[in-house]
Amino acid sequence: MDPTAMARCRAVHRHCYLYTMPGIDFTSAKFFLSKEYLELVWSKLKLQRRVLQLGYNFLFTDVDIMWFRNPFKQVTAYADMSISSDVFFGGPDNINNFPSTGFFHVKPNNRTIAMTRIWHEARSRFPGMNEQPVFNAIKKDLVRDLRLRVQYIDPAFMGGFCNYGKDLNKIFTMHANCCVGLGAKLKDLRSVLDDWKNYTRMPHWAKHAAKWTVPGACIH
Repeated sequence: MDPTAMARCRAVHRHCYLYTMPGIDFTSAKFFLSKEYLELVWSKLKLQRRVLQLGYNFLFTDVDIMWFRNPFKQVTAYADMSISSDVFFGGPDNINNFPSTGFFHVKPNNRTIAMTRIWHEARSRFPGMNEQPVFNAIKKDLVRDLRLRVQYIDPAFMGGFCNYGKDLNKIFTMHANCCVGLGAKLKDLRSVLDDWKNYTRMPHWAKHAAKWTVPGACIH
């Protein structure tokens, strides 16, 4: 999104793409639901649809998600879309689960290409809203009309500050959501990382007692 991010990406590998939007400077943080923020989160759907049209799977992850284990192990083969969940009522197929669009995996097919198109078009029906609540509002229509297969991932495995797993033996990722301000996010993510490092240094027989350090600035 900016030259600094591009340089960091290229330092790790060569599979990088500098995504830009005319008239918008992404070198500084954008406030939640600001005009620039909304343009950013909605524009990514166009890019994702193009990736699907080219025949590629994609995994989207927000930058404020910390990975502890390989999250692909939580993605099932049957699902067109596997997505993390902020509010989980139980069962990966429960349409009443609340999606978190900070992390989702999508397979390329006619259903998912149509999904990204309909999802983006729905923006006009929900002015001033970002893509996550809009997806939540239209998900039942997508499942009914497109026969879209959606898998919701249990927060016990892929958690966030909104709802996270307490068992470090099971956790795969932690998302710094439900948290306002870059400083607060970084503070709690550093604490989470310290907890994980302590966990990995524990002997096997003691790992069951590992816990997150709470409360933090956002995590409780």
